[in-house]
Amino acid sequence: MVGEIIRMNEKILIFDASSIISLAMNGLLFELKELKKIFKGKFIIPEEVKWEAIERPLKTKKFELEALQVNQLFEEKVLELPDSIGISKKEISEGTTKILEKANNIFSEQKKKNIHIIDLGETACIVLSKILKEKNIENIIVVDERTTRLLSEKPENLRKLLQKKLHSKIEIDKEKLKYFSGLKIIRSAELMWLANEKNLVKIKNKRILDAMLYGVKFKGCAISHDEIEELKKIKLK
Repeated sequence: MVGEIIRMNEKILIFDASSIISLAMNGLLFELKELKKIFKGKFIIPEEVKWEAIERPLKTKKFELEALQVNQLFEEKVLELPDSIGISKKEISEGTTKILEKANNIFSEQKKKNIHIIDLGETACIVLSKILKEKNIENIIVVDERTTRLLSEKPENLRKLLQKKLHSKIEIDKEKLKYFSGLKIIRSAELMWLANEKNLVKIKNKRILDAMLYGVKFKGCAISHDEIEELKKIKLK
C-alpha cells in the first residue's frame, strides 16, 4: 500500500467517510489540504460519503464541529463530488444499489444466512473506482475500515475473521467476489506518512509521525502496531 502512494501516478483519490472522520477527529484536515496542493489530480467523495461525513453528523452536537470542518474543505473544493470529473450521481447510485446487494451476499453462515459486511459509502467508493478504471483513469480508494480492504486484498482472512467472530463456518461465493478484486486501497495512515515525508505537517516535532499514526489508529484506522512501526522506517526516495 505504501508503494502505491509513493508512486502516486493516480489522477483520483476517492475518500470513504471512515478516512475523513479519522483525520477530522485528530485535527489533521490541514495536512489533507496541504497534500491536495501538491497532488496532480482530484480528491473525490461520492454523495453517499458526503452524507456520512458531513450531512448526517451536522445534525448532531457531538460531531457537528468535525462536520463543519470537513464541509469547509468541500466548499474550498479540496474535496469534490464525482460530477466534477464527469461521473453522474445517478450512475454511481444505480451501481451502488446493485453492488451493495452483491457484496452483502458474498459471505454466508452454514445456515445460508448472508452476512452484511459493507455499507453505502464504501460501496459507492468501490463503484466509482470501477467506473474510473473502465475509463482508464487510475485511482486509489482511501478507506480506514478493515473489511473493505480485506474484501479486495485478502478475502480468505476476512472469512476467518467472520468465522471467529460468529463461531460458525463461513462460506464464500467466489463468483460475486470477483467484482471486488484489483482495487487499489490505502488508509489515512499512509496519507499522513506522506504528509510527513513531504514536510507538510503543521507541528514540527520529531515525534509527530508516531503521534499521527497512532492518533488515526485510535480513531478508527485499521492499522496494527507492527504496521505502524514498519511504516515509520520507510523513507520517500
